[in-house]
Amino acid sequence: MNKQRGFTLIELVVVIIILGVLSAVAVPKFIDLSTDAKNAAAKGVAGSISSGTSINFAAKAAGNLSAVTLGQANVCTATLLQPFVSGITLVAATPSGDSQFLVSGTGDCTGTSTTTVSCSITASAGAAQPAAVFCAR
Repeated sequence: MNKQRGFTLIELVVVIIILGVLSAVAVPKFIDLSTDAKNAAAKGVAGSISSGTSINFAAKAAGNLSAVTLGQANVCTATLLQPFVSGITLVAATPSGDSQFLVSGTGDCTGTSTTTVSCSITASAGAAQPAAVFCAR
């Protein structure tokens, strides 16, 4: 009678489970997702600014007196855009924390035909993300 050599199904399943546990523990130590997270956070802040200025534009067009006027030569400043976001801080220099984002650009809202301008939002050590700012005169 011939004896077959090889692994049993249970032995193979145990090896696969051990490899799965080891990879679940080891892989996060080799992959750094902080840059991706900072870029995603900057995209979120850019989207918040776009949404906030869009609502402000509609309120200003409807005659709401509490709407903020955005008709300056450069609306891409932390001071002007800060009211449109909450829980974070917009800065004009290098951001120093996880909740600080750099605002840059030269969006000019003084022209009568201009309705939107583009500003850049950057997290620390991240890429610049565009934010559409709706001019409200």
